[in-house]
Amino acid sequence: MAATPSNASNARDAKGPRPVPPPLPRTFPLDTVPVEEAAGHQFRLLEATAAHFAGPELFAADAGVVPELGRPRTTARVEAVLAAYFGAEDAALVQGAGTGAIRAALTAAVGPGEPLLIHRAPVYRTTAVTLRGLGAETVEADFNDLDALRTALASGRFRWAYVQHTRQRLADSYDPGEVLAACRQGGVRTLTDDNYAVFRVPASGVELGADASCFSLFKLHGPEGVGAVVGAADLIARVHADNYSGGGQVQGHQALDALRALTHVPVMWALQSRVGAEVAERLAAGEVPGVADVRLANAQDRCLLVQLDAPVARRLPEVAARFGAAPYPVGSNSRYEIAPLFYRMSSSALDDAPELADWVVRVNPMRAGADLVLDILRRSLAVIGGESSGPEPPGHRPVPAAPGQEPAPEVPRRHAAPAAPHDVPQHRAKD
Repeated sequence: MAATPSNASNARDAKGPRPVPPPLPRTFPLDTVPVEEAAGHQFRLLEATAAHFAGPELFAADAGVVPELGRPRTTARVEAVLAAYFGAEDAALVQGAGTGAIRAALTAAVGPGEPLLIHRAPVYRTTAVTLRGLGAETVEADFNDLDALRTALASGRFRWAYVQHTRQRLADSYDPGEVLAACRQGGVRTLTDDNYAVFRVPASGVELGADASCFSLFKLHGPEGVGAVVGAADLIARVHADNYSGGGQVQGHQALDALRALTHVPVMWALQSRVGAEVAERLAAGEVPGVADVRLANAQDRCLLVQLDAPVARRLPEVAARFGAAPYPVGSNSRYEIAPLFYRMSSSALDDAPELADWVVRVNPMRAGADLVLDILRRSLAVIGGESSGPEPPGHRPVPAAPGQEPAPEVPRRHAAPAAPHDVPQHRAKD
């Protein structure tokens, strides 16, 4: 069984004391959306669609820089749908996915050399490139400390603040709504990075009062390279004005493809969140030997941080791929990603906690159920640990090894457990 901190230091093998994993910090996962509520979001999205599309228009799309619009008519209609759904004044579709959306919004809002208030944490790497190119003066405040944030806002230095909705550090605990409210009360406008949050959490940044939400439609099962900025009319007008080139437009077929994909995302993500909670509960109960600890976290996408009782995290994704897991992301919830993801922690999280690199693997169920996620983890750890097993359990279909590889040992798997609660507490695997 997995070793806990109370006995891990006493666990020994033939080579002497086993190394003790560094402790996982407490995490503060964002609220998710129950399935029934997610169905309501889907229905509301279709209501907004019906208000802006006649039936035949959903089967056809145009292209080009249409006079007076500057973009395809279909693209403009999809933008109107998004603005209506999020209760915003306007919306713009841009090329470059989430990175392009953030870049377009920051460029429209902040001038070179202008102070920009950001959270004191490692900046997501693609955003750091945008900030460097923009030439803005980034000034940090700890958003986890509302008093420190209000002090920074009271300085009068800032016109704009930039808020990442999901967590930059594992221990981040700030409520995005409270941060945005404090900025608004301080007379500072806000842009939110809503990647990994839109449709996952109950309300996006713009719904919480931000001047704009920026997010990738590729991460919402849309086509490659399409992003969205949704928010205040003056900011969106500037985004459209900056993006005047015909080659920079999101063409009608791309926009319509993204809208079609969005219609099933709310329920899909609600199911995924529920499965993640179940996996966390079952790991905390000690179901998989070799697991020392587990956290639910918004480390980029909502995922499980699975701490192992041996420093084998760098090898685990490669082994898990033999049993059907995805060993690396495509878009972290793109249309291509259906198998459970077993991967390293995000670069920004490792910048903050590099000691976890050998011990912690990021697991995202994607479209799978809890049984498959746990089975892949169990079998992969058995392979890495060189364990042997007894006869194959009745009714358990083996997963073939990749060409040139030996089959992995079979291990028993339990029957499906009831769905876990919507959110779960911090977990420590039991003996």
